[in-house]
Amino acid sequence: MKLDLNIQPLESWIKAKSEPLVIAGPCSAETEEQLVATAHLLAKTGRVTALRAGIWKPRTRPGEFEGIGSIGLKWLSRAKEETGLPTAIEVATAKHVEEALKAGVDILWVGARSTVNPFTVQEIADALRGVDVPVMVKNPVNPDLSLWIGALERINGAGITKLAAIHRGFSYHEKTAFRNEPMWDMAINLKTHAPTLPIINDPSHICGNRELLGYVAQKALDLDMQGLMIESHIDPSVAWTDAKQQVTPSALVDILDRLTLRKPEVKGADLKDKLAELRSQIDKIDDIVFQKMGERMQIVEKIGNYKKENGITILQVNRWEEILNRRIPYAKALKLSPEFAEKLLELMHSESIRKQTEIMNQGQSEQPQEKLTHA
Repeated sequence: MKLDLNIQPLESWIKAKSEPLVIAGPCSAETEEQLVATAHLLAKTGRVTALRAGIWKPRTRPGEFEGIGSIGLKWLSRAKEETGLPTAIEVATAKHVEEALKAGVDILWVGARSTVNPFTVQEIADALRGVDVPVMVKNPVNPDLSLWIGALERINGAGITKLAAIHRGFSYHEKTAFRNEPMWDMAINLKTHAPTLPIINDPSHICGNRELLGYVAQKALDLDMQGLMIESHIDPSVAWTDAKQQVTPSALVDILDRLTLRKPEVKGADLKDKLAELRSQIDKIDDIVFQKMGERMQIVEKIGNYKKENGITILQVNRWEEILNRRIPYAKALKLSPEFAEKLLELMHSESIRKQTEIMNQGQSEQPQEKLTHA
């Protein structure tokens, strides 16, 4: 289902200094000197379009550094005046919105901890009503596409048409190489629902360390995301927050220089013809795959009826293990990743269980009623 968002093209409200679009700056505004000095170095690169900085920092536990507060807005104003860089900050309350707008902040964003709460998002949206300012919405902390979409709809519903999403990764129960799992499929699904919505990638919060920034940034650009938000500090080793994921302005340039930029559209008749031919081949194979899936499920129904007639349980763990042990090596031989093969098998197995459960339940809903009638 396509989202009915009334939004302006990204390039109509933010002009990239170079490709890709980059929004950079320290995780937290710590001192006026730190913020302004970092801004000057970022502006000097010629690669940064807007300056970001955390003024109000929502933390998990009290006692941690929760941002310098409203005084940081004056520092941002000075940095903008001296460098010409537009400024961007996170807002989490109506009061934040009011103060940021009064201070002339150019771009606002709704953070992951706020997106997860519709009440908070609505409060921010109400404070934005009647205001013409760009707003970016980060994905919620937990992997819930509906919450992300809902937040975007609330902000757009308040009349904000300069709108973008920020993909910053999701909290995950298993420990991985990332601070927040990218879960790229969530961003892809959002793009599918809202094709005209710009999506900015935040490699800093996905990675949690500077070593993986280049890898994640490249992946984001390959998936046609429209820009990057990367945390940069004049001296990350002494940063008050998230020191491991911040980079110096010069290191930021090194990362950007190594990125490969690709275009979403194919130019040239020969290239288009070749791409169309390859896509036609995929379409034919997809048709065969779905046909075979349909045939497989017909057999599953026969199995379900046989189990029902003979009092056999639906789930048989040994059979499932047998399928995995036989199919995964076969998938590897066909150069398919084991992870993909297992996910595909799990989907087919889940659908098989659903179909067999349906068969087992057929006719059972009437039985209790019949017994009550004869009681």
